[in-house]
Amino acid sequence: MDALYTAAATANGREGRAVSSDGQLDLALAMPPALGGSGQGTNPEQLFAAGYAACFASALGVVGRQAKADTSEVSVTAEVTIGKDDAGFALAVTLRVELPASLDNEAGLQLVKQAHEVCPYSRATRGNIPVELVVE
Repeated sequence: MDALYTAAATANGREGRAVSSDGQLDLALAMPPALGGSGQGTNPEQLFAAGYAACFASALGVVGRQAKADTSEVSVTAEVTIGKDDAGFALAVTLRVELPASLDNEAGLQLVKQAHEVCPYSRATRGNIPVELVVE
């Protein structure tokens, strides 16, 4: 891989802070109430959801431009679930994609599937965690 950019952030656990090396990200971290925490901060699942949603929306833009389809009004919501499995804690993701009215369902679904093939987050999670694609 030819590196184009490296992001670096430091955290000291689920209760504390997460700070990026450039200071642009500086967040209080807290366990969500569902996991017994105060919820008075963000959590790793929210951070992963935000990153995945942004990356997937960008990937949709790339495949949309290649297909000469208008994806300027795309909205992606990533739902990241943490739970337990036989090995301990595990993640699952649902990507909810809202497409412009100008795209019919079949064309939109094809673009979503293509974006899932090229999105770096999708590629990183493939075979590791379940990712469900939902076109809304």
